[in-house]
Amino acid sequence: MSFILETTEMDLGDTPIENIFINDYMPMANGTYVKVYLLGFKYAHDKDEKLEVTNNTIAKHLDIPLEDVLRAWDFWEEKGIIEKKGDDKVNYKVKFLNLKQLYIKNNYNMFNQKEEPKKDLRYSTQDLIEANQMPIINNMFNQIDYIMRRQTTPSEKKMILEWIHDYNMNPDVIEKAFFYAVEQKGIRKINYVEAIIRNWYDEGLTNIDAVIENFRKSDEKYYRYQKVMRALGLHNRPIKKDEKEMIDKWFEEYNFSMDIVLLGCETDKNPKPSVSYVNGTLKNWFERGVKTVEDIELLDKPTVIKKPVVNNQYRKPTANKTRFHNFEQRTDKYTSEELEAIAKRKREAHNQKLKGEA
Repeated sequence: MSFILETTEMDLGDTPIENIFINDYMPMANGTYVKVYLLGFKYAHDKDEKLEVTNNTIAKHLDIPLEDVLRAWDFWEEKGIIEKKGDDKVNYKVKFLNLKQLYIKNNYNMFNQKEEPKKDLRYSTQDLIEANQMPIINNMFNQIDYIMRRQTTPSEKKMILEWIHDYNMNPDVIEKAFFYAVEQKGIRKINYVEAIIRNWYDEGLTNIDAVIENFRKSDEKYYRYQKVMRALGLHNRPIKKDEKEMIDKWFEEYNFSMDIVLLGCETDKNPKPSVSYVNGTLKNWFERGVKTVEDIELLDKPTVIKKPVVNNQYRKPTANKTRFHNFEQRTDKYTSEELEAIAKRKREAHNQKLKGEA
């Protein structure tokens, strides 16, 4: 005796996705990374031993480059919700961690961790839990963890909440301070970030636009990076070394102004903008001799062929000449006096002839 469960020819099953992923992790990732995670999770949930699934399978299924799949797993591994198993650099195994268990573990550690803050903190653990319920605060902490490449401790998070209160700073400004400290200065110390925040507060820089404008005066290169990445919608991730080199080239070799560069950014209409795409546009403009914004406008205008101007002034019509115009008039050989004498003689001869007939 045996039991057999009939299956459908089409995949009409369900894949349970934890709300923690949807609420906390999905908003911080781009669409491609989310697709890779969901499809991989589905394959893991199906547990079909007959089906061999690799990263190449996922790339083919989603119609995306294999490199995007590998970058997606790197991203989720950094977020601490998957583990890569095996030595194969391409088709390794992916273990999906239980997000509910991670949540319970992290909260348990937060309550029981012995903290030794350097100063008395006004915010309690309960305050921190309540602050984490706010999406803008929760997203800020997630971004800081990504920038620092580690989980910030509860005491550090309480300090960050105090910065928001004491220095009247928006969460996106706090994120930018961490970006600047780590990506530009290479320093991952909380006290160093607080010093940056304090200096910005003293200078009245409490919103992101004011901070970026300040970079223009104090750190021209970093200002350029931030303007470009913000224009492309990529300001919430660290800028890569090769991206910095491309941006430097636009200003230092091509001698383009910020206005020209930002126009180049506007040409990237792809769902996933990139610095390399804009680099292709700006390289093309440079090779075509673009120097100003007006030159770019001329590139898009069609070539106008000038037609000869027709003079519409009235012209006196001339009679068509015939072969008879080639004969010279006999009267052209005599003066007016000679013509009068000839006419007089002809009249007299005519009169004499009439008298003779009479």
